[in-house]
This record gives sequence, structure tokens and C-alpha cells, in this order.
Amino acid sequence: MRPTMRRMMPDTKPYAPACDRNRDPILAVLRERFAGCSRVLEIGSGTGQHAVHFAAAMPHLAWQTSERPEALPGLRMWLDEAALPNTPPPLALDVAAPWPGLAPVDAVFSANTLHIMSWPEVQALFARLPAVLAPPGVLVVYGPFRIGGRFTSDSNAAFDAALKDGAPHRGLRDFEAVSALAAQAGLEEAARIEMPANNFCGVWRLAAG
Repeated sequence: MRPTMRRMMPDTKPYAPACDRNRDPILAVLRERFAGCSRVLEIGSGTGQHAVHFAAAMPHLAWQTSERPEALPGLRMWLDEAALPNTPPPLALDVAAPWPGLAPVDAVFSANTLHIMSWPEVQALFARLPAVLAPPGVLVVYGPFRIGGRFTSDSNAAFDAALKDGAPHRGLRDFEAVSALAAQAGLEEAARIEMPANNFCGVWRLAAG
């Protein structure tokens, strides 16, 4: 689901350079926020690079990947090569279609997906979270956002324009609008963490009571 995904040859693993650049800053956030969790659902796992890096670094977590069916072969290449005991087979998951049955998870993670989805797909994703997320119920979303309705950098404004030129339904989301969707799903905003390259990690938790 990431626009930077590419293949050098048909039989090679897909590779997204941005994953190598951002994986360690994201991992630092996840080590803290997922410390008390045991099972994570990653929505939009892309190439699988994040999944194998995070699962190897946090062996206490069962890291459940998911992607649209057409992206699963490349994702499986990364998982099969890593052969980690805490990465079960990936799930075929389109956020706008019926979700596959899965056991409840206590954490959900997604990176660089909300600006690729249409806004109705973003809404569908958050609407389905209450059915899959169990206490302690942590959600972490990484990517570029508008804050207070404004771009945080000229490069993000240019990225938004490029996304919309390629597909009008895409674009950077307002963090506050995303947080409002989380609140509708019973999640409270816990942190808004500035990340390198004008990105953010949003962290939400199931509301008490």
C-alpha cells in the first residue's frame, strides 16, 4: 500500500527504501507503547520490511500482518525468508471489504497508509477497530499528517499534491479528524509524537470504562 514500493525483478522481494530509513525511530515508539501487549495486527503491511524488523526486535509480540490480496506474494517473501516464530501467515485484508475472522488483538499498528486510502476507507478502518481491539487496546499510526489543517512542511505539501495528481482520493489527513474517528471508536488520544522527516506517530488507547 506504500507508493514507494518497487520491484527490481519479478522474482525478487519488493523493497521500499523508506522502511529502512524510518524503522528504528518507529521501533523506539513501539517498544514503549506495545510493552504490555501480546498480539499486534498490522494493517497495510506493504512489503513486510517493518513486520520482520519489529517482530525480531520484540519477540514477546505475535505480529499479524495483513494486506490486500495482490500484495501478499511479496509480503510472504519477507516473512518466509525471516522465518520468525512470531509472524503468522499474513491475512488478506481490504479495509473497505468484510474483514477476515481473527482472534482479538491488544494492539493495532499501521504505517503510511491513511494518505493512500480514500477517506471512506479511513472511516471504515476506524469503525471496525472496536470489533478487533481488546484491552489494553493500543493503536499506533505512523505517517505524514496535516496539523490544525496546515501542512507541517513544504515537502509534505508537495507530497500531498503529488498524491492527488496520481489519485484524487489520496492525500494527507488532518490529524484532528483522524483522532475524532478514533474517539468514535472508543479510543482516547494518548500521544502525538513528532518523528523524523516531518512525520508523526499518533497513539490512542481504549477509553477507560
